[in-house]
Amino acid sequence: MQDHPKIPKHIAFIMDGNGRWAKARGLSRTAGHREGVKRVKEIIRGAFNLGVEIVTFFAFSTENWTRPKNEIAVLMHYLDYFLDREIEQLDKNNVRFTVIGQGEPIPKYLQAKIKKSQERTRDNTGLRVVLALNYGGRQEIVDAAKNIAQDALKKKIDLETLGTDGFSRYLYTAGIPDPDLLIRTSSEIRISNFLLWQLSYTEFYFSQKNWPDFGIEELKIAIKEYQKGNRRFGGLEC
Repeated sequence: MQDHPKIPKHIAFIMDGNGRWAKARGLSRTAGHREGVKRVKEIIRGAFNLGVEIVTFFAFSTENWTRPKNEIAVLMHYLDYFLDREIEQLDKNNVRFTVIGQGEPIPKYLQAKIKKSQERTRDNTGLRVVLALNYGGRQEIVDAAKNIAQDALKKKIDLETLGTDGFSRYLYTAGIPDPDLLIRTSSEIRISNFLLWQLSYTEFYFSQKNWPDFGIEELKIAIKEYQKGNRRFGGLEC
């Protein structure tokens, strides 16, 4: 598969179903999240071996703050664990780590670790791992519009000549190519306020598997489905 000309360069993941996976086994939601973290690490390795250049994981949305406090604390703990235990290995493997989303109200100590992790891996040239954390697609567009307005008032940009490429440079994902493939697990068919601008021409794959059951073989299946398509970006069939 690695030599196939249509390996998606950028795959985005909506990792849904940790709670359903745990409930079906009589386990706590914490156990589901713990297993979900394992799948993230597995998918990173699999994507690297398959020749994918960028993977983006929707880890925590702006709406997730409404969840029970103990569940949020567990999710922050797993993020802390990932930053402490995995960044060194990612760095050794030439992986660049990036976080997109708003800083507040993520705990300050985690914000500091995120910044340090990004700086440590900034010059790496291999697989790029993007974590969407405290992220909301609508908020991203609002923030971009605000920054554009500020720059326009300062005469830094000309609104009359601002196009879609110029607008994209104000998004959290500035400099990151749009996803070729979006994979959502747990049979839900929606994008949940994720990368609303960037998914305009992305191919979608919805898996019946819950995220903790989504492994490398499932990733290969999704890529094979992607390879059957013909992305025309609004043009005619070749």
